[in-house]
Amino acid sequence: MVSTHALFELLVGLHIATGTIGLVTVWIPIAGKKGGPTHRRVGTVFMQSMLATGFTAVAISMTTLSDPTGTHPHLVDHPIFADPQVITNIFGWMMLYLATLTINLAWQGWLSLRNGKDHFKNRAWHNLLSQALLTGVSANCLIRGFSATEPMMMGISMVGFATVGTNLWFIYKPNPLPTDRIKEHIKCLVGAGISVYTAFFAFGAVRLLPKLALQPGLWAVPLIVGLALIIYHQRAVTRPNGRKWRIA
Repeated sequence: MVSTHALFELLVGLHIATGTIGLVTVWIPIAGKKGGPTHRRVGTVFMQSMLATGFTAVAISMTTLSDPTGTHPHLVDHPIFADPQVITNIFGWMMLYLATLTINLAWQGWLSLRNGKDHFKNRAWHNLLSQALLTGVSANCLIRGFSATEPMMMGISMVGFATVGTNLWFIYKPNPLPTDRIKEHIKCLVGAGISVYTAFFAFGAVRLLPKLALQPGLWAVPLIVGLALIIYHQRAVTRPNGRKWRIA
């Protein structure tokens, strides 16, 4: 029988592989020509890598929840993570939340353009279920962060609530314009990129410098850069010369 730690390491390896693809490919649609064959092909690869990264992260969080010290033996003697509950909260519950957030954003971002003018399809059961699941794990992250007096968990859970709110606003908008679909596409897929870079900086740092894992500055860098990119590209869509951005 495969041990929990061996399964954990296998999942981490898969997670790193798919996440690395996302870390690289996200920049090609962002920096390149919009709507062309390269944008579409690489964007599809990015979206698929985000889904794979998110689902492997869900599995990683489950193994952590089942055996926090067995999956993270290198943290047992670290003063910050000496209490197994801290490992459970950060690498179990918070990772589950971030994984669900990544899946949600990648899926919504893909659907927003794939469904095109057939906007009602965005209300498919699987997309609405995704909103409900993200709301649940966001609330769980907030509550557990409050119980553990962990500001990081409480603060980052707000991103999940904001994501669900803006997703539902788009999903139930009666007659969205083509620019609305593009803006939603930008918000979601750049947001997924923010999520994977956040995990790379924060959870990746724990293997090298565990004390950095809970530093707000480390978590803030991808968020600030990502939000700036979202605002810039969304504004570009509605500029007079924004026709070149109209990819749907």
